Amino acid sequence: MALLSGNEAVARGAYEHGVRVATAYPGTPSTEILENIAGYDEIDAQWSTNEKVAFEVALGAAFGGARALVALKHVGLNVAADPLFSSVHTGVTGGFIIISADDPGMHSSQNEQDNRLYARFAKLPLIEPSDGQECLDFLGVALDLSEEYGIPVLFRMSTRICHSMTPVEIGSRREVEVKDYEKDIGRRLLIPAHARRRHARLEEKLVELRQAAEDSPLNRVEDGARKIGIVTSGISYQYAKEAMPDACFLKLGFSYPFPEVLVRDFAKRFDCLHVVEEGEPFLEEQIAALGIPVVGKERIPACGELDQGIVARALNGGAGGKGRGSEPASTPPRPPVLCPGCPHRGFFYQVNKMRLTVTGDIGCYTLGALEPLNGMDTCVCMGASIGNALGFEKAQGRAFARKTVAVIGDSTFLHSGITGLIDMVYNHGTVTVVILDNSVTAMTGHQEHAGTGKTLRGEPAHAVDCQELARAVGVKHVKEVDAFDLGAVSEALAEATDTEEASVIVVRGECILRIRDRWGPALAVDPETCTACGVCLKLGCPAISRDAEGKAVIDASLCVGEVCSMCAQVCPKGCIEVGKGGGDR
Repeated sequence: MALLSGNEAVARGAYEHGVRVATAYPGTPSTEILENIAGYDEIDAQWSTNEKVAFEVALGAAFGGARALVALKHVGLNVAADPLFSSVHTGVTGGFIIISADDPGMHSSQNEQDNRLYARFAKLPLIEPSDGQECLDFLGVALDLSEEYGIPVLFRMSTRICHSMTPVEIGSRREVEVKDYEKDIGRRLLIPAHARRRHARLEEKLVELRQAAEDSPLNRVEDGARKIGIVTSGISYQYAKEAMPDACFLKLGFSYPFPEVLVRDFAKRFDCLHVVEEGEPFLEEQIAALGIPVVGKERIPACGELDQGIVARALNGGAGGKGRGSEPASTPPRPPVLCPGCPHRGFFYQVNKMRLTVTGDIGCYTLGALEPLNGMDTCVCMGASIGNALGFEKAQGRAFARKTVAVIGDSTFLHSGITGLIDMVYNHGTVTVVILDNSVTAMTGHQEHAGTGKTLRGEPAHAVDCQELARAVGVKHVKEVDAFDLGAVSEALAEATDTEEASVIVVRGECILRIRDRWGPALAVDPETCTACGVCLKLGCPAISRDAEGKAVIDASLCVGEVCSMCAQVCPKGCIEVGKGGGDR
């Protein structure tokens, strides 16, 4: 017995059930799956450049007869949607599991899409665990199902399942031999003539899989003393079970293809069914389509996370109210900010001063959009900043482009920014692209990527040089500056935005949390010379605040010292120095 998070349980399940290849691109809440799988030498685990590549590598391994897994956060599956839809037609030889970790409440995401809908859209089986033990056990069932029917399986998790800890019975590894590869272009090579036949076969498989869902032990009826019937799945089962433990439950773990007979038989015992599910009315709509009276989203909110209170109110006859993600906070708000000493701070400070339009991207640098930096205008998806900037230029003209900057992180640039940069050069764009290079995938917890020179397991690897890559695609004006040198950042921005062609600036500064050994004594403000002008506060550093007289004060427990020193650089009176007017950290 071990106390494991859902992500750790999935990793353990991959080990115990014979997975040979596992791939991913980091993305909360799924990141720890690959980080834990990397601890098992029997599994070849890798970070891929993006989710589409990760999917294709794992799919290739499944073509080659090995059990394989790809782990993605929900929006990552959007990136991999192209191979996803084709993979259900090609089929697989080795078991192939697609982990989708959804994020109800948008704790770390730009939307809260419900990826159960991908199962219906792409026509593949859907498995939904509701705790750590099921994460481990259901993964084995899913792999067997995938191999039996020669089809990928969508394994849908959510933030609370990924991160909640539960007791899990662990076992030993079951070795599954890699099957021999046999060339079969009628299945694997999706030219139209082959794809038409594969589509017809897929429809036949769905009929077979629907019967498998009807008979699956992953779907179970739990009788209770109270005559109310609840249909649910995933983490919603836990909320409903705690809210009304004496109800009767149909808990679906194999929820697509939808087990219609099982649901009809369960429904016969009640005047109507209640459906408890986060997100979209995925189960509710399928039950209603059977002509069964059902109560669902008129009481259960579609937005945000559920919890026991929301579900209890809904099941006891009232509206559940807003999801957790939309409820008023019971404690004072604590907005996220860039860390003290973050290398991204200086860039946003300068673009704010220069009043530039900044198209943004996905990363911890997105926090540069908030007060007081106000350094970003847009944020859509991974890699969108460069395309958005070119679109601004097309709409507003080159004069506007001179005051437009696309910002993107090093990991995100390699993920999906390269093609946007190529498009800008090819289509004669003149916008400035700034790559904020902190030498790691920071937002998801410091994972390596193709530009760091290390693999997932820390082995040496070739490090992509973003400057040379930019030159290779045709950018002539390429410059690197020190992220902590505000003057150099300002000069580079002024020069690039004055250039009548596409420009790239690499603003390089390691994530401050990775260089703790270089932190020095805290800086301090001399209260005698401070004029309370507030310029240093415009950096938005959490270590800087005002005292009762309005003068700046630096919290020595937060300040990282001269490795940053941006506040000292902007102070017009020169009253900020190491130890000046105060003590060490």
